[in-house]
Amino acid sequence: MRLVQVAKALGMTGQQLRKELESVDFGIKPTDREIPDNLAQGVLRFVARKHNLEIDMDALGFSFDLDEDEEQKDESSEEVEEDQEEVEPAKKSGKDLISDKERESKENLDVLRKLTLDDVSKEAIKQQKVQMGDDPTQEEKDALKKEEAAMDQMKERKEATVHQQQIKKKKGVVLLPEQVTIKEFAEKAGVQVPQVIQTLMKNGVMANITQAIDFDTAAIAAAELGVNVQKEEGEASAENLMSRDLEEILKDDDNENLIERPAIVVVMGHVDHGKTAILDAIRNTNVVAGEAGGITQHIGAYQVEFAPTGSKETKKITFLDTPGHEAFTAMRARGAHITDIVIIVVSAEDGVMPTTVEAINHAKEAKVPILVAINKIDLPNADIEKVKGDLSANGLQPEDWGGKTPVVLCSAKTKQGIDELLDHISLLAELEELKGNPDRHAVATVIESNLDSSLGPIATVIVNAGTLKKGDAFVCGTTLGKVRLMEDANGKRIDTVNLSAPSRVSGFDEVPQIGDILQVVSNEKEARGLLNKLKDIEESRKKRSFADLVTRLSEGKLKQLRVVLKADAHGSLEALQDSMAKLSTDGVAVKVIHAGIGSVSETDVMMASASDGIVIAFHTDVPSTVSRTAEREGVEVRMYDIVYALLDDVEGLVKGLVEPEEEEQIVGQLDVKEVFLTKRSEQIVGGKVKSGSMKRLPFRLLRGDKKEEVGTGKIISLRKVDKDIKEAKEGTECGMRVDTSILVEPGDVLEVFLKELKKK
Repeated sequence: MRLVQVAKALGMTGQQLRKELESVDFGIKPTDREIPDNLAQGVLRFVARKHNLEIDMDALGFSFDLDEDEEQKDESSEEVEEDQEEVEPAKKSGKDLISDKERESKENLDVLRKLTLDDVSKEAIKQQKVQMGDDPTQEEKDALKKEEAAMDQMKERKEATVHQQQIKKKKGVVLLPEQVTIKEFAEKAGVQVPQVIQTLMKNGVMANITQAIDFDTAAIAAAELGVNVQKEEGEASAENLMSRDLEEILKDDDNENLIERPAIVVVMGHVDHGKTAILDAIRNTNVVAGEAGGITQHIGAYQVEFAPTGSKETKKITFLDTPGHEAFTAMRARGAHITDIVIIVVSAEDGVMPTTVEAINHAKEAKVPILVAINKIDLPNADIEKVKGDLSANGLQPEDWGGKTPVVLCSAKTKQGIDELLDHISLLAELEELKGNPDRHAVATVIESNLDSSLGPIATVIVNAGTLKKGDAFVCGTTLGKVRLMEDANGKRIDTVNLSAPSRVSGFDEVPQIGDILQVVSNEKEARGLLNKLKDIEESRKKRSFADLVTRLSEGKLKQLRVVLKADAHGSLEALQDSMAKLSTDGVAVKVIHAGIGSVSETDVMMASASDGIVIAFHTDVPSTVSRTAEREGVEVRMYDIVYALLDDVEGLVKGLVEPEEEEQIVGQLDVKEVFLTKRSEQIVGGKVKSGSMKRLPFRLLRGDKKEEVGTGKIISLRKVDKDIKEAKEGTECGMRVDTSILVEPGDVLEVFLKELKKK
């Protein structure tokens, strides 16, 4: 409503009305020509009550039949009066509008001058209630309710206006996550919410203030609003997280943000060769300031700080104290390659043992720098040259023998050679040029996990990138959580964990697996969305099988057949190794990554899993526990009693003579009842299973009376009522999210199928 209309209804000029309103802050600025209807109502009631004027509010209806000329005249006179007011103080009108009654109420007005708009509204309504008496009419009650609602609305609008006036468009680049609400986008970009909503509507996107949009949509809106946006760095895709490929996860980090990070070192070796003793010696000789005492075994990792020989600058090194090499193998089997340097500890007295050979083979397969520490050189039976000879026989030629493997002589007992060992680690770290980005969402790798009686699910993690902070929301494997508590190796509570540093973390919903990647995300809502994607990928991912291995070999996708070989005697082992080496072709090489005597162990299976290979057992058994592990890990364990049969099968694999055939199996059919479209190619489909069962598998879409195929797709997820399910059986109703480029229609049939491989 125009302010001149309000003034006319009160029998005033615009200037006179503005003077009346100077005593109370109604939120009307000097430049305002129009005000909201609810505010106009409040002004009318306040001034009318102040001057004891009788105004029929219902009759007015906030619609004044003014002639256009008259309205323009009033506006012109108002503008002239306001201009005069700016030049000199307004002269008093001859007509005194203040009556005796009004002077009596001046004290009340003095109080009102100190009140906010909300207070004025409340005070006016309070006075009105007093005037109504104890028994107000229904009309008075309704009018009062309308006035209260109008005042509340007026307050909300004023607050929103003030908030929006404070918003300034952001300069430079604005970082946005993959998913962002309209409100968050407006705040980050420095743009008013209505502008954002209006811009989205122009582009065919209907969204309210609390609704989330993806980055691509936000980028389109930002371009039209003149805001430069970029996707927040540091949130890995679900596919990369599931594959646990750190290199792929971190490859997009901006080189400008990379800084030098501490090396992550794993120490392996035979039992009683002094692995833990060396770690203890390092820890107690070169401790971080304020730390003391022996190794905290339960965390399995710690960090030391030292100054290399000839340097005043201190450096940090993170050590992983694994129980043998099982944890190392488990991490590799799950795709986690977090180790920068491997130290092989060998006793100068006992020399290279079978476990040492396993550790060497693991390190070689991991393709990381190897450093050998010959321990116990202070013992009288130490034979250093024999140890070096054993190392050479296993592919680790010492540098002083003309090879490339650094060998350090040391004694954990006397601390001899410990500083030299650290110097070598520092040198290898420099050669590797280890760097990381501290300014992204944190990425960490789980090296240990368990269920604590007081803290619940906990895990020891190593930070690979970013900075892990207390309160961070995250996804880890197929679980999520929020960092509640963090401890260093000494049990001291900390709020942040930096690059390459270890920490024990609580706040997981479930116990994660060793090797799982912890990815920090913007908020818990985003964490749940990412977790759903991870679960879908895990469910749909095809389990590695022997047939799959054969297929990749025959198609030339695999250049090596990696074999873990176990036999009953040394003679058989050596003969088989020599014979298998001769089976290599120009396209595929046969590589025995580990050979040993005795039964097949879980370690053998895990090593084959980590290397994408198979286990061959000759004249030796496979315990039932190991068979179960092999089945879980998708590793083929083949047993032979005849050497020629073994060699024939290996030759067949290498040359593609056992290439499998593909056959199709119909799993189930579903009658489509309802279809709800979502974004892009994804659709929500509801229906009833007419035969077989529905699983998260590929499907073909059948349509028409003849049920002709019109397209294909894949079931991403299944739901029954409000629960996620793995399978919907015949006769049951279910909903599903499908990925297909074909628009599904009611009456269609979804035929789910499975393609299997069989050997000829």
